Amino acid sequence: MGKRDTLGDLTDHLFAELERLGDESLTPEELGAEIERSKAISSIAQTVINNANVVLKAAMFQDDRMDANGKLPRMLTDGQE
Repeated sequence: MGKRDTLGDLTDHLFAELERLGDESLTPEELGAEIERSKAISSIAQTVINNANVVLKAAMFQDDRMDANGKLPRMLTDGQE
């Protein structure tokens, strides 16, 4: 299996969790555990989305700036200077 690190993959994970939460055969204990799992997944997903927003804003800034030769801070790039 290859890397799964796109926003599309994240969407797949979120819908898979939604399906698990809707499983009516879960016992109350299993459902409680699944709810805790979903909270962790949701928290991580929000962090990934926030990070993607920063990357998008940096790309938009880079496209819109007047000085085409200026450099972005290294932390906002793929490590290239």
